[in-house]
Amino acid sequence: MRPPWLIVRCSMRVSRIKASLVLFATLLPLHGLAQSGDAPNQPTAASPNNEQKSPSAAPQQANRVEVRGQGLSDDDQRRFSTAAKIVIGREQIEQFGDSSVSEVLRRLPGITLGGAPGRGGPPRMRGLGAGYTQILIDGQRTPPGFSIDSLTPEQVERIEILRAPTAETGARAIGGTINIITREGFVRRLNDLRLGMGLENGRASPGLSWTYNNSNDRWIYNLSLSSFFANREERDAAELRDVRLDDEQVIRAQRSETYSVNQRYGLNLTARLQQRGGMGETFLLVPSIFHAQGDSKRAFSLSQLSGTPDPAASPFYDLGQSAGSSDFTVGRLNATLRRSLGQGTRLELTGASSAWVNRSENSRQEFNRAGMLLRSAQDDSRIEEQSFTLSGKLSKVFDNDHSLVAGLEWAPSWREESKRQSQDGALILTEFGENLKASSQRVAAYAQDEWAISPRWAAHAGMRWEGIRTRGEAASGYAPENQSSVWTPLFHTVWKPNEKARDQIRLSLTRSYKSPTLSSLIARPSVDSRYPVSGANTVVNPDRAGNPELRPELAKGIDLAFESYLRDGGSVSVNLFHREIQDYMRNVTRLETVSWSAFPRWVSRTQNVGDAFTQGIEFEAKFRLDQVWPGAPRTEIRSNLSRFNSEVKSVPGPDNRLDQQPRFTGNFGLDHRFRQAPLRLGGNLNYTPQFVTRTDDDAVLRSGLKRVWDAYALWIFSPNAQLRLSGSNLHPIDFISMRSQIVGPLRQEISSFNQSYINWRIQWELKL
Repeated sequence: MRPPWLIVRCSMRVSRIKASLVLFATLLPLHGLAQSGDAPNQPTAASPNNEQKSPSAAPQQANRVEVRGQGLSDDDQRRFSTAAKIVIGREQIEQFGDSSVSEVLRRLPGITLGGAPGRGGPPRMRGLGAGYTQILIDGQRTPPGFSIDSLTPEQVERIEILRAPTAETGARAIGGTINIITREGFVRRLNDLRLGMGLENGRASPGLSWTYNNSNDRWIYNLSLSSFFANREERDAAELRDVRLDDEQVIRAQRSETYSVNQRYGLNLTARLQQRGGMGETFLLVPSIFHAQGDSKRAFSLSQLSGTPDPAASPFYDLGQSAGSSDFTVGRLNATLRRSLGQGTRLELTGASSAWVNRSENSRQEFNRAGMLLRSAQDDSRIEEQSFTLSGKLSKVFDNDHSLVAGLEWAPSWREESKRQSQDGALILTEFGENLKASSQRVAAYAQDEWAISPRWAAHAGMRWEGIRTRGEAASGYAPENQSSVWTPLFHTVWKPNEKARDQIRLSLTRSYKSPTLSSLIARPSVDSRYPVSGANTVVNPDRAGNPELRPELAKGIDLAFESYLRDGGSVSVNLFHREIQDYMRNVTRLETVSWSAFPRWVSRTQNVGDAFTQGIEFEAKFRLDQVWPGAPRTEIRSNLSRFNSEVKSVPGPDNRLDQQPRFTGNFGLDHRFRQAPLRLGGNLNYTPQFVTRTDDDAVLRSGLKRVWDAYALWIFSPNAQLRLSGSNLHPIDFISMRSQIVGPLRQEISSFNQSYINWRIQWELKL
């Protein structure tokens, strides 16, 4: 296989390939989509720094978490950063009138979402699954249990995507880092009110948001309030098949269908208070609270399509119903003191506290055709967690164009979980106790130096040490403990052909890691709801339990990028990356003799399965048509395409790739502003093909096609009033996935079918 960087030969003059790169990066996503086609979707497989150098100066300081970029465009902030990052500003964030931040992220370069098309989910960079993408809020790690969907786009000032870690932002970012910067201090007066209404499959979901800021002699303050009501229905189906290997005959097949109605509402309140002191001192206080609760009702059925049920491992019901309720509350308080110590030295002290509680109650009843109750189950849980973060950072700018930053971090957390499960009124899993306590401590120290070597060349080197200790305690006396520490050296550099060049080349050499989650370490099992402990279960419906012996994943990485910035705005870039991963973690399902059942049960546990690698190439182009073709309309083009490849070395091929990583993903979008009318129109196509992942010698996962069309229209009545109409998932398709594993002479398969819908949204936006 040729090294991908051969496509850009060093001997080629940069000025002669600009136009080709623009055209290539724009048309390549369309070519990739055309190659995949619409085949039937069948299952197959930077610290705060307000001083910016002029554009002609060497890149400096911009890799830090909170670059304010006074007077700089999003592209200029990206251009002057030593470490590679993409900056998404307010205009692009609010373009489609999205109701959640995850919907905004879906259209950004290299980011995919879990779940069915149009349903959102946790963001993933470079196609990597949960835990590989670090999420920051204002440069601080989000507390456990925090969801970015608790933030509305109106609360966000900009989004920064860092493709490689830095010592300051942290190294738990094998895939990358998403830094969400909330609304900042008083730049211009805001008193914005937005009233929205969503409509999906005949169900309305209203919402509102209000943003206000002001200032006086001593204080700058910003208030954000939002509320929502989500009303959705879902229709899902699943088919379970036992297939004989020698002749591929289906000897047993069952089909389950589920109809559910989910209602959820929430309230989010955030304030940002900044006190302006003398001698370069500022004090920042950011309190926030988010509360959400919801109810769900489900009706389901089970039918035998062929063969006879397996008496050892089959649910014996025809009809069923379930109901659930949950509520989630999280409070956060961040305080930051910044003080100038003179002679280019600054001190920053940060303290943060967060606490959240999540309660849920779920009941399930199963009946035969005659309506007789066959089985009932109840699952109630309550989880509470508290966490604190204390950090100090010292920065010093030297006369020799060096900028040094060093810091310490300490972050303890405590978690208490109460879980009560019963079947037919009798408690189960009693030997593990109903209560579980856990605590963790994270300590980190780092130092980094950024050096403007010349007006054409800048470099950034850093070292970070981080240690994590986790300890659990169950009522049964079981007390697992896990401790790990990692040294992570990091290096970034950017070079320009000449001082005034708008083209540059980046190189990053990094070490990053992924630590085990608490749930993957604690061994308390979770029983599959369809298969009671009074019998066996299936390999595709396993119980789940933890593994206290897990080790963190370590990754060595290299990133190489070429970027070209157009004079009137816009950019074209090509980025290559490679990661070598040690002690890769994956869920592995095995048949075990367990203490919670008299029958052997299939149990899924996270295991270290050996080494792996991932690599890829990422294209991005943003420009106006008239910048490339004179006389063309002033239509803005946004396109990106990311191609991924990976391999888990302990699993035989083909398709022995990393979990949840597609072959590629891409976006193509258009935006047009009419000169003769106060109207803006735009659209976007997000595409991820179906793909196959072999997770073990005899286990395969197949994920279906995701294709999401979005469009919006914005009518501007006046500078203070505008109406936005948007549609998401305009051509809905069912999302089909399948899991299969060989057990003896049979292959057990379960296929899932998730229906999706068009989501319409209208939003009235006022400046009061």
